[in-house]
Amino acid sequence: MEDRITELEIRLALQDDLLDELNRVVARQQQDLELLAQALRQVQEQQRSGPAAPRSLLDDIPPHY
Repeated sequence: MEDRITELEIRLALQDDLLDELNRVVARQQQDLELLAQALRQVQEQQRSGPAAPRSLLDDIPPHY
């Protein structure tokens, strides 16, 4: 009986550690989502502020050509 209780305590401790790690991952993902949303808003604002200056296709040619 004592071994069984010890085994359950170990499993509970491991599950607590896993839950803490999952919470940290979710918090990091939330921060990433907020940063991405902010970047998207900035891009949308740039698009709304007017067309970009016309670009020449020559600007995109790699220097070895």
